[in-house]
Amino acid sequence: MKIPKVDVHKQRLLRIIELLEKNYPNAKTALKYTNSLELLVATMLSAQTTDVRVNIVTQSLFKKYRNVRDYVDIPVKQLEQDIHSTGFYRNKARNIRACCQLLLAKFNGEVPQTMEELLELPGVARKTANIVLYNAYGITAGIAVDTHVMRLSQRLGLTREKNQNRIEKDLMVLTPKEKWMQLTDLLIFHGRQVCIARKPRCGICILNDLCPCAFCFE
Repeated sequence: MKIPKVDVHKQRLLRIIELLEKNYPNAKTALKYTNSLELLVATMLSAQTTDVRVNIVTQSLFKKYRNVRDYVDIPVKQLEQDIHSTGFYRNKARNIRACCQLLLAKFNGEVPQTMEELLELPGVARKTANIVLYNAYGITAGIAVDTHVMRLSQRLGLTREKNQNRIEKDLMVLTPKEKWMQLTDLLIFHGRQVCIARKPRCGICILNDLCPCAFCFE
């Protein structure tokens, strides 16, 4: 009997997860936060920049802005100045402020706990919503697809899609639900340390036997 192709990919992905878990036993989000609002803001700031940069900025930002009202009451120009070094600061400041305005108006100043409600917030797409739900509330609703997850899932032959939402759907089919967000953290860690964008370190990669792209960058 011929094994369905999707089952072959599932078995291969389970082995990938197993190897990455052994190599990165402490894989988790690098963003620093103490509550759901801080995580939401930090994740919004993380677009097109590094978590290291975001953590530097939020170290003082979270002392100044302690609740949604603080973000709403401050002039947007001031917020732009406070987050300037994260890049795309004008758009990020507008989204954060508008997001907090809606949190006040519709959610009693609290960060909601469902995907549908989070997606109503300005500047919040599925990646951000997944990160907030899982890390702040322990809710698994999907797989957060950032640039690392996108790159590695394509190189590993887990998807042919280029759109983040379609990549997420492909990965959700292949991955057991209890591993969805763990897969995000594992791929991010591996993407930062080994399977980097421009010149992946294939020579030391633990996934060589499972990767269609092994050594093709050398």
